[in-house]
Amino acid sequence: MPPATSMDYSKPARKGHRTNDKGHLQSVTRSFDDNRMLPVLFGQHDEFLSLIETELDVTITPRGNKISIRGDAMSCKRAGRVFDSLVNRINENLDIEVGDVKGAIRMSDDSAPESFENSSIRLKTPRKLISPRSPGQQKYLEAIAHHEMIFGAGPAGTGKSYLAVACAVAALHEGQVERIIFSRPAVEAGENLGFLPGDMKEKVDPYLRPLYDALYDVMATEKVEKLIEEGTIEIAPLAFMRGRTLSSAFIILDEAQNTTVQQMKMFLTRLGEGSKMLINGDTSQIDLPKGTPSGLAHAMALLEGVKGIAQIRLTHKDIVRHKLVTRIVQAYDGESKR
Repeated sequence: MPPATSMDYSKPARKGHRTNDKGHLQSVTRSFDDNRMLPVLFGQHDEFLSLIETELDVTITPRGNKISIRGDAMSCKRAGRVFDSLVNRINENLDIEVGDVKGAIRMSDDSAPESFENSSIRLKTPRKLISPRSPGQQKYLEAIAHHEMIFGAGPAGTGKSYLAVACAVAALHEGQVERIIFSRPAVEAGENLGFLPGDMKEKVDPYLRPLYDALYDVMATEKVEKLIEEGTIEIAPLAFMRGRTLSSAFIILDEAQNTTVQQMKMFLTRLGEGSKMLINGDTSQIDLPKGTPSGLAHAMALLEGVKGIAQIRLTHKDIVRHKLVTRIVQAYDGESKR
């Protein structure tokens, strides 16, 4: 049940605080029946309260089992929605991280779809329960749940790789697949693997570091290492996929914008029985030689509408990193259009 809310319009505007169109501030009071949720709701050293204050331009004052939210009408309304969303997470025994608070703030806008607020999508990994933080992420996770092949395209920071890894680990954890296969084209450095120092693992690891980072976030390090040693988790460059049939596996191709058309065809045709394949990339960051078509862009155009294949296009609105990343992506997108 949402926390009780009362409103008081009589208090004067705090000096230096933004006001609404009528020049008035309002105060909204929210009370919580269970005081034990307040430390989780507020964050360490009131980190979450400070974030909500900064992003929504409100002042939040805790008083016992109540909080007072002061600001213009729309900001107070949005702050109330944020607290409702966070309370729902606590009631579902979900942890709250900074990203969850930012996601709740992002979705507190009136333009946010109601379906996102009511989303029940949860990924159960050994370390945490993960839920979508934007409408695009929700569509992405829904597509993964209902299709065998999924293309995810979008800018940096939208959570494509992280959610793909989390889905793979959840599927393995629940016994839906027997192994996980991560792959990535090794072209970003403009070098041939044969000229890089070390054995094959040492050559490939730098290219696959984002996938390792995501794995370690959702699964204990020792467990990850053990599964890699057993071959249950395989991390390999794209060239190693040639000639194989990948069955009973959760397969992820990351940075797919850097595949050629021929490489993409080879990879897509590796799909075997009982497998699910995710192909992720950002077509605005192609590192292929000039004039070489991207296999990701070509495949998404060619396979549009094919039964069993889903295509999800994430945008700057789905970026869950630092807010500056959103502004940077928008600036580059604007330049490209010009």
